[in-house]
Amino acid sequence: MDWKQAWSKTADTTNTTLDALSPALAPFAARWDAEAGRRAKLRTPENLKKLMDAQKAHNSARSTAATAKSQRMAARKASSNPLSAGRRAARTADKAARGLRRSTQAALKTARKSYPATLRRRAVEAHAVHAVPGAVSSWLMSTAENWTVWPASVSAGLIALNATALWLGRRSVTVSVDDALSAEEQRLVERLDPSFWAQHAESRGLAGTLTTPVEVTPSGLVSHVRLDNRWTPAKFRAMGDEIRALLGARTDLRIEIKPGSHGDRATITLRTRSAADGIDLDGWKPGDPWGVDTVTGEPVMVPLGRRMLIAGTSGSGKSWSTRAILAEASEAPDHRLVVIDPKRVEAINWEHRARIAIYAEDVLDVTDELVEEMHERLHLIPRGQDVIEISEERPRITVFIDEGAEVITMARKKQERATREEPAGPEWSRIMENLGTLARMARAAEIILIWATQKPTMDAKGGIDPQISAQITYRASLALSTSSEARVVLGEDATEKGWHAHELPMPGVAMLRSGPKAKPHPIRTRAFSPKDVIALPDRPVWSRTGVPAAPTGGPLRLVKDVPAASVSSPAGPVSNRDRVLHAVRDGARTGRDICDRTGINKGTVSKVVKAAVESGDVVKAADGSLHIAAGEVAA
Repeated sequence: MDWKQAWSKTADTTNTTLDALSPALAPFAARWDAEAGRRAKLRTPENLKKLMDAQKAHNSARSTAATAKSQRMAARKASSNPLSAGRRAARTADKAARGLRRSTQAALKTARKSYPATLRRRAVEAHAVHAVPGAVSSWLMSTAENWTVWPASVSAGLIALNATALWLGRRSVTVSVDDALSAEEQRLVERLDPSFWAQHAESRGLAGTLTTPVEVTPSGLVSHVRLDNRWTPAKFRAMGDEIRALLGARTDLRIEIKPGSHGDRATITLRTRSAADGIDLDGWKPGDPWGVDTVTGEPVMVPLGRRMLIAGTSGSGKSWSTRAILAEASEAPDHRLVVIDPKRVEAINWEHRARIAIYAEDVLDVTDELVEEMHERLHLIPRGQDVIEISEERPRITVFIDEGAEVITMARKKQERATREEPAGPEWSRIMENLGTLARMARAAEIILIWATQKPTMDAKGGIDPQISAQITYRASLALSTSSEARVVLGEDATEKGWHAHELPMPGVAMLRSGPKAKPHPIRTRAFSPKDVIALPDRPVWSRTGVPAAPTGGPLRLVKDVPAASVSSPAGPVSNRDRVLHAVRDGARTGRDICDRTGINKGTVSKVVKAAVESGDVVKAADGSLHIAAGEVAA
């Protein structure tokens, strides 16, 4: 190694050492400069004039006090009587002069604070107080042959140490940044470096905190923070806005501030990256994961068999994210899917492989059937088992409610109308009663409720009924509108612990919490388009009777309009209305007979019969028996 290489290596080592020392001394230099700046701002001509006037007044008061004291001493010598007029006058004058001197001294002290000496002068005076007496004492305690100079040497060393500390603290440290980082990450790495943080933290109210060099992880940038003085992790987390401003971070960049390994440590994580980056999450095929954990990169499988709440505001990707779950829930021979969707948009995509319910009548029918199926299955669970064993005969039924708020509103409005106009009509409140029963009791019967909503508030007009919400522990929250909604989905401590679902990027990023005591973790969900859903192969559609009814919202067809081949088809009628009319034509005379023949629940039969009587398709005799109107269907 030649001298140039050795010199370069020594220079690099020296530079590295100085870079390591500079952040530690930066707070000292920053405080020094701040104090020097404060003193410089106070040293104005106005304050100088006030100081000079105060000094002049104080000097005059001191002279007056000295004169008064001399006069008092002279009066005391002139007369031995303490009550003489001369001694009393001299004593009064002396007392007034001493009071004036004290007041001018206090005014001078205030003026000196208003016009302070420079910090450099104070430092020189402080070192002089030590160096000059030290040098004199060294000379007095030494001989000509052995003069001790250590006090002066120590003072000189302290002066050099002070100057060196200031130089190092003010030294501009060059931060080494990996070129592979993005421009945003390079800027954040520079600002999280201890040298930058130490120099600028105090201006943001973060004095007493110091970062460590950044670690680059698959999910972003991580820096550990030392907390001095009265700082705690909770207090540091509360300064989130100031930290974001100090770093100059984007408003929508996720910043997580958590306690560190010790009580005086905290951790800042900037989610500039995602472990899901580069992973294809478009489309779906059997066995694909539902999503990928953005922190660990681990796949998150479809959570079949667990009651689930999925919340997300409009545009958050809720529909695209849930389709993979619905596809998995309708794929296997021992799985069936029911979709309840008052908005209709999502339900019609699944009509070739799911039982769909769009209108209130359909929702009431299917929930009645599900409750009946649940009770039947519960009686079939063998002793010693908690859950029924699923099979093609008794498949797992996943019930997906897409926009729960609309279902609640539908049931409430129908019930209000029935109470106001049709006191003897169907019990529309039974819709929510059925869903509540399914949420509480149906898991053992392998009837699984998945509730999706845009507005997951807990009040009476909210997106999920409180009794249903209490039964659901597996919760996924995409981006929400407010922090209060995030607390409803993820728990009351959501925002306090940094689970800010209302700050998630859109679409397709969610916070997933698998239990009441589990910690939510961020995932990127699979995106599944409507066209891909329609392209899926057909699957069996579940019904208690084996013949699911078509949605009743479209125009109803009269039996006379149905071709004879359709009426007598082995596959049976195509709607509840057709099935009821078919049963009456075959001899069913009462509602009970119709229920027994068709398998339709009593409430739906009553509704359909009433509508048929009003339309003239069915005639109700005086004894209450039902008959097909003449000319409708040949006997």
